Parts: sequence; C-alpha cells; structure tokens
Amino acid sequence: MENKVSKAYLKQLRVSPRKVGIVLDEIRGKDAAVAMAILKNTNKLVATDIAKLLKSAMANAEHNFGMDVEKLYVAECYVTPGILKNMKRVQPRAQGRAFRIIKRTSHVNLTLKERD
Repeated sequence: MENKVSKAYLKQLRVSPRKVGIVLDEIRGKDAAVAMAILKNTNKLVATDIAKLLKSAMANAEHNFGMDVEKLYVAECYVTPGILKNMKRVQPRAQGRAFRIIKRTSHVNLTLKERD
C-alpha cells in the first residue's frame, strides 16, 4: 500500500521566516483538526494565513487523492526565505544618513499524510 501525500505551498508571504517558523513549530506532527484548532487560537497574525494553507492542503487531500480527512496529520511543515530583491526600503537617520531596511518574505510548505 502506497502512502499518499497531500502538499500545499504559500509563496511570497510578507512575513519574516522567523515569525512563521514559531507558528509552524506549534502544529508540526499534530492531527489536522487539532492543528486547525491551535491556529485559530494562536495570537499571531500569520496564523490566519497558515490556517488557510492547512485548509487548502486538507481540500487537496480529499479531492485529489480521496484521503480521509479525519485521519490526516501534519507530516512536514517548514519555511524558507523568499526573494529580497524587490523589498528594500530606506529609514532616514541622523545627519542625513540612510539605513537600509529589508522587508523579508517567506515560502511556506505544508505536507499532510494519512495515519494508518
């Protein structure tokens, strides 16, 4: 019996990868329903985006692979940095100087598997 895997990706999320990683650590290895409940009660702005991603992965599992939604769990979730070339800003400083601010982006990958 082959192990079916459902994946969902979120590209160019305008949040720092460090902040996203904190929320992903909370749901890694949990059942999909439990992970969704954790995300709905997490006091972080990025939790709503990750909840949408989890909901999308669950819909992919049910529609594309015919997996049972009740048996799904978060097998793998990680974040990688996005591109930086377009989001550099300048912060004015004293004596006419300018400091560079880098507005970071994230790519989030979420994988769901079915428990036996």
